[in-house]
Amino acid sequence: MHHLHFQRNNYLIIKILNMNKSIIPVVSILFSISFAFAQVINPPAGRIAVVADGNSPDPDDLGGTAVSLALLRAAGLENRLVHYSHSCDLVVLHRISEAAEKERHAMMQTACDGTARRWGGFEHITFLDAKWQTDQTIKDLVKAINASTEQDPLWIVEAGEPDIIGFALKASKKEKLKYVKVITHHPANDNAGDFYKWQDILDFGVEEVRIPDQNINLKVKKTEWDWAMNHSDDRIQWIWVMGKMAEIDDVVKFQKGYWDCSDAGMVLYWITGANVTTGLNAGSVETVKSFLVDYVSSNPK
Repeated sequence: MHHLHFQRNNYLIIKILNMNKSIIPVVSILFSISFAFAQVINPPAGRIAVVADGNSPDPDDLGGTAVSLALLRAAGLENRLVHYSHSCDLVVLHRISEAAEKERHAMMQTACDGTARRWGGFEHITFLDAKWQTDQTIKDLVKAINASTEQDPLWIVEAGEPDIIGFALKASKKEKLKYVKVITHHPANDNAGDFYKWQDILDFGVEEVRIPDQNINLKVKKTEWDWAMNHSDDRIQWIWVMGKMAEIDDVVKFQKGYWDCSDAGMVLYWITGANVTTGLNAGSVETVKSFLVDYVSSNPK
């Protein structure tokens, strides 16, 4: 469990106690609040992998990727990320032109590499393009799957079509699949694959981890992210820019006026406890904000 918030606030509490012992009851309340907040970062055992799209007609993975990586860094869990791939829509739909498809790949790679560089801590990860580096992507995910044990399972975040996950599961050691858990939040991803459907994924014997639709609280009016646009730290501003790129996308119209990081809700769920009682299965912008703003405040550039 991560105690960053507790340690910083504990210093303040001790200082107050030395100043005036008459306010101990008030301090006790502050101590309880601080400790409760420290409990929020309570990931389950194991490692995490993310398979995102973003090259499909839906550009929300730009903001989702930036927020997911920043959340992991803010929670001190970046070293437990063992795979991140994007552009997992392997058969491109006619709704996106060849030029727009190429642009999306570049934008998704920028969301990955740019966020990782600015926030730091991801030097151990190579962000892979699932469509343009398919074999390498599958092998990288297979490696993570085959390293799984009962004490160190792999949690795969399905932030796009399930095909890459299916290919990797098929190529992995069968005895390892029972230590794999796949997190999903939307049937639009589950059954969008061209080679694997959701039931095919479950037939491998992995554990299904289904949480509510994260669009409800994390696809919001763009004004709800003005705090990031106006923040003094360029790491926060970078996150806003990634989501803004999706909002002004000229391929689809359904992102207009919205700032969407819905897939990051699955990462937030994992950070806060996943299958235990603390797992936050309905993430919000305020929760994301508290994680990110607290981190940059505690870790000035």
